[in-house]
Amino acid sequence: MMARMQLGPTLIVDTFAEAFRMRFARLVVSAIDEYWLDAVTRELCGYGSSVIQCDAEIAVERWIEPQESPDGRPAAAVLAFGFNADALAKALPKRVGQCVMTCPTTAVYDGLPAREDAEQDRIALGKHIRFFGDGFQKSKEVGDRRYWRIPVMDGEFLVEESIGVEKGVAGGNIILQGTSQRWALDAARRVAEAVARLPEVIAPFPGGVVRSGSKVGSRYKGMVASTNDAFCPTLRGRMETDLVPDAQCAYEIVVDGMSEQAVGEAMRVAMEAAAGEGIPAISAGNYGGKLGKFHYHLRELLAP
Repeated sequence: MMARMQLGPTLIVDTFAEAFRMRFARLVVSAIDEYWLDAVTRELCGYGSSVIQCDAEIAVERWIEPQESPDGRPAAAVLAFGFNADALAKALPKRVGQCVMTCPTTAVYDGLPAREDAEQDRIALGKHIRFFGDGFQKSKEVGDRRYWRIPVMDGEFLVEESIGVEKGVAGGNIILQGTSQRWALDAARRVAEAVARLPEVIAPFPGGVVRSGSKVGSRYKGMVASTNDAFCPTLRGRMETDLVPDAQCAYEIVVDGMSEQAVGEAMRVAMEAAAGEGIPAISAGNYGGKLGKFHYHLRELLAP
């Protein structure tokens, strides 16, 4: 049994996070300047926190400088996760058609072009959206990639015909416990900012933070998930608690990534960012190891 582990004043609880195999797509969205890029990414990533109810878990992975983007303009790489390729095939054409094509000056490219070293499916994107052009749309091939140019009121909307879908990991998490809401919020923001700087991962909840962590099942018929009562401070004394004695507030940070390794690294960085004054413990959410294929033991992630 591993000895007690601390990061400064913060106890790392001897537990694990349970994550799941999911599929993801990577869209590269560009716009004429940062204002419109911010507008389109906010719209595209809306209502995208959890596949418990949302059609995708989706957020900006990283911002791309004009010199690196496909068309020489400011751009963002957006990761979208779903249970399978079919789910993404339904969600992404709707999101792009309603949230990206409507936004001035934007264009959309596949961020996962076919690679020999990756198992990949292809789903239609511009192939569906092109019909909005009402017969005036035009296609263009560049190498082995096909694009559609759809006439709109400020010129043309450029969108790639299809996009790649690959295997990823979703649901990596830590649960930080604070002596007050203020301490917990400060730590949660540090974590969100640290994770946002990492490649190949997203934290899809609001501001990268989950207030309403969930458990599997409910006492109510038809509910697949309900409040994680073990981490609710107002239920202490009524339910068995996983909060340490000094904790009065808890926040969860959920991480989805392009690989098992990317999620593990993000969790390590998250714990290091969260630990400190006012954070007596860091834990994680799991379902007894029975549901998710990937188990991230917190102390092992931090061990030399």
